[in-house]
Amino acid sequence: MPIEIPDVVIDRLPVYARALALLDRNGRAVVSSQELGAQLGVTPAQIRKDLSYFGRFGKQGRGYSVPRLLEELRQILGLDREWTMVLVGVGQLGRAILAYGGFAPQGFRIIGAFDAEPATIGQQVNGARVQPASELEASLRTRPADIGIVATPAAQAQQVIDRLVGCGVKAILNYAPIAAHVPPHVHIKDIDPVLSLQSMTFYLKSQLTAPVK
Repeated sequence: MPIEIPDVVIDRLPVYARALALLDRNGRAVVSSQELGAQLGVTPAQIRKDLSYFGRFGKQGRGYSVPRLLEELRQILGLDREWTMVLVGVGQLGRAILAYGGFAPQGFRIIGAFDAEPATIGQQVNGARVQPASELEASLRTRPADIGIVATPAAQAQQVIDRLVGCGVKAILNYAPIAAHVPPHVHIKDIDPVLSLQSMTFYLKSQLTAPVK
């Protein structure tokens, strides 16, 4: 039976890969778990435990080969190939997503943008022509996508997610403020800045109400 890897471990792997990529660009050949942990605010033991799910990458007292570990993590995360994405919802948030220049260098390419607003359909937004949302299924039959990005209003989001799943999309990045439902074989990640801000205000409130020493 395959080992079940906790989601929190998977979420930390891209952080490790990003730090290693920076070290690699700076010409570093070897890094210790202590140094990597100090940069990322993670204990060396946690780094070693996370990596142990996937094999042995370093030697006691010698640290990790930066290029080798970076390449291993890229393969583990599937970053050694290109992933295609479609965006549904080209409002202010959707336009910002289309304008973001960080996807392509990391192997993520938006191949289609869809919206239901007649005034938006047909517009060119950062090189992408906005297609009618009604054509989503036909487009994905012709040109399948690996990942769906949902940036619609909350009221339409679940229906859009259901349509993406019906088209065979198995990974969804959801920006809509809803608790979306997907089948077990589909991976969904919710991005809600407001929830993150509300978590931060808990700590701010605690600091404001703490007695002054």
